[in-house]
Amino acid sequence: MALSIFSERSASIAALMAVTLSLAACGGGTPTAESPAADGAAMSPEASPAASNLSGTILADGSSTVYPITEAMAEEFGTANPGVKITVGTSGTGGGFEKFCGGETDISNASRPIKDTEAEKCKAAGIEYVEIPVAVDALTVVVNPQNDWATCLTVDELKKIWEPSAQGKVSSWDQVNPKFPKEPLQLFGPGTDSGTFDYFTDEINGEEGASRGDYTASEDDNVLVTGVEGSKGALAYFGYAYFIENEAKLKAVEIDSGKGCVAPNKEDVVNNTYAPLSRPLSIYVTTKALDKPEVKAFIDFYTDAANRGLVEETGYVGLPDDAYAKVKELLK
Repeated sequence: MALSIFSERSASIAALMAVTLSLAACGGGTPTAESPAADGAAMSPEASPAASNLSGTILADGSSTVYPITEAMAEEFGTANPGVKITVGTSGTGGGFEKFCGGETDISNASRPIKDTEAEKCKAAGIEYVEIPVAVDALTVVVNPQNDWATCLTVDELKKIWEPSAQGKVSSWDQVNPKFPKEPLQLFGPGTDSGTFDYFTDEINGEEGASRGDYTASEDDNVLVTGVEGSKGALAYFGYAYFIENEAKLKAVEIDSGKGCVAPNKEDVVNNTYAPLSRPLSIYVTTKALDKPEVKAFIDFYTDAANRGLVEETGYVGLPDDAYAKVKELLK
C-alpha cells in the first residue's frame, strides 16, 4: 500500500499537504488503476465539450464532515452534466466504509483513514480503491453563546470532560475547572461510526474510540447544533463547516495544547498552530467506478484546483496548487 496522507500525523498540515500527500491504491496490491479517460490530459467537465452528454448514477456515502464538500461538488457538476445523478449520504465514515467495501457505493467520504479491518473487508470483496485528499478541517469544539466562561479549554480539560472515567461523574462545569460556574454540563457529539469521533477520541483521550458514553450522539451534525443551541451548559464537537454554517447560533472554543489559546481558522489550520484538532479530509473511490466516464469526469472536476473555491465556500481549507497537481498526476 502506498503512503496514506493520514500516516504522518506528527507532521504539520502544511508539510502534509505540500510534500506527503499521496494516493493509496489498495485491495489486492495493484497500483492505481488508469481509466480509459486518462489517456490524455485530465480536464474538468466544464472544459470538456462532451461533458454535457454524460449520463449515469454515482453513489457516495460516509462522513458527515466531508458531506458538504461532496454535495457542493455534486451540485456544481450536475449543472454542467444534468444527465448524471449523484446521491450523497451521511452514514458516518465507518458506515460509509461498510457500504463501500460491500460494493454498494462508488465514493466514500472519510474524515479519517480507512482502518485495517475495513481494508481487509474491501480486499476480501475484491474492492480496489484510491484515496484522494480533498481538504483540511479544523475540528471545532462549540458551546452555547450564553456560555461566557469556557472561551478557551486546554487539551487536559477536554480530556477531563470526555474520557471514559468521566461517565456519570463529571456532570457540572465546575468539575472541569473550579473557576467555572456550577452549571450542568450537557454533551453532544458524533456517534461511534463517525470518523470525527475516532479522530477526537484518539487526539484528546489518547485512544481511538475511548470516550464516555453518556452523551447525546448523532451522525447528523445538525442534531448536535440544535442540542448546543438549546442549552446554556452544552458542549459539542464537529467539523468546522458546520460551525461556520451556524456561527450565529454557536460559539467556537479556543484550544490550548500547551502553547496558548488558538481559535479555529484557516491560517492556524494550515500552519498547524490549531493543534491537535487540525486534520486532513479525503474521499475514496473504487477503481472499478473510475472506469465509468461519468465517475472519472466527476473526480476530475472534484480534484481540479479551479474548483477549490467550492471547498472553501463550505468552510474548509482547500489544498495548495502543487497538491492538486500531484493528485492529478497520480490519478493518471
